[in-house]
Parts: sequence; structure tokens; C-alpha cells
Amino acid sequence: MADDETTRAARLLDAQAKAPRLFAEIDKRGLVAPGQGERAVSDRVRDLANELFGTTRHWHKRIVRSGPNTLAPYKENPPDRVIGADDIVFADFGPIFEEYEADFGRTFVLGDHPVKRRLRDDLPKVFEAGKRFFESDPDITGKALYAEVERLAAGLGWELGGWHAGHLVGEFPHERIDGADTESYITPANDTPLRRTDKADRHCHWILEIHLVDREHGFGGFYEELLTL
Repeated sequence: MADDETTRAARLLDAQAKAPRLFAEIDKRGLVAPGQGERAVSDRVRDLANELFGTTRHWHKRIVRSGPNTLAPYKENPPDRVIGADDIVFADFGPIFEEYEADFGRTFVLGDHPVKRRLRDDLPKVFEAGKRFFESDPDITGKALYAEVERLAAGLGWELGGWHAGHLVGEFPHERIDGADTESYITPANDTPLRRTDKADRHCHWILEIHLVDREHGFGGFYEELLTL
């Protein structure tokens, strides 16, 4: 029997709460460091999640990207790159905790590059402003939220790096996300309300995904977490 809505919400929040602990430990152990390859860092984070939480599965591919690779949208697979001494790096992981999905992304800056540091610091600002906009409109659509996130990014001097700014999340596997199924994304083509029920008559829950890029300087940053609870 499927969990009731109260239990679903609690388990999604519990999964989300584990993700910051994982990233804090990544930082504490210095896993994102110069001279390390992106894939090697990704594997170490996988092992760390298993060590901390017994997590052995991720519902989407694990991503660690640095330098120019941070410009690439999710679906691309740029070649493995060695992290530099003055680099920007982001990590995007979707661990499964007790059959519930978390999706969490954060950006690290190595060194003192002022534009990279500003980009890193602007990411949570755009996320929080986007979340406030979502909360202000009970009938908000994916199209409207995407437009607001795009506006917020431009106001700070950045571009969005992808065609969407978030997606559905839930029990594993959640309602299928397909490239042609725009109702599963926060994207300009989605005119449906984000607050709705899915095909199984469960409340939809969403991840807000902020991918900001600076094409002039050749790098980007990433920040994502649960939007709706």
C-alpha cells in the first residue's frame, strides 16, 4: 500500500535533510580538491553516502563538474576533467533514502576568484527568491516560475544554463520524467499548475533547480533542493 500524504511529505523531508549532512561532510573531508578528477570525486561521494546512510542507489546519474564543464546542461556528458587550484565545481546527486528520492546540488569555489565567488553566493539567493515567488501564488504554473527564475538570474547578471528549472520528485521511481513530458518540469512549455495531483492522485512535489552560467568567463554554478515542503 502506498504511503499516505502525511507520511510521503515526512519521508521526502527526511531524505532532503540527509542531503545537507552529506555535502557538509564532503566539505569537511576535502573531497573536492585540486588535482582530483571529477569522476574520482563522484565515486568518493558515492562511497561517503553509503558510509553515512547506507545509500547504495541514486535515481539519476551522479554529477561532479568543474571549470568549463559547469556550463554543460544535465543531459550532456563532458569529458572527465581534473579540478584546478582556482576552480569552480558543482555536485548534483540524487540519493535514494528508504525508497524516497532526494535531489541536492551545491557549488564549491577553490581559490579567491571574485566572479566565481559571487556566482556561488548568488545561487541560494535566486533559489530563495524563486521559492518565495512559488509560495506567493497558489496557482503558479511551471511556465511562470521558470520566467521568474530567469528574471532573477538576469537581474544579477547571469543566464540560466538549461531549458528547465526543476522537476518532479517523490518515491522511487517517481512519475516518469520524459523529455517530451513537459508537465514533469518547471519549464516555459508547462502551463499546468505545479500544485496538482499526479496520475496516481498523489500531491506533486517539486525540486527547484538553479543552474546559473557566465558564458563570458566560461563557467557556471548549480544549486537545487526540495521546493514544495
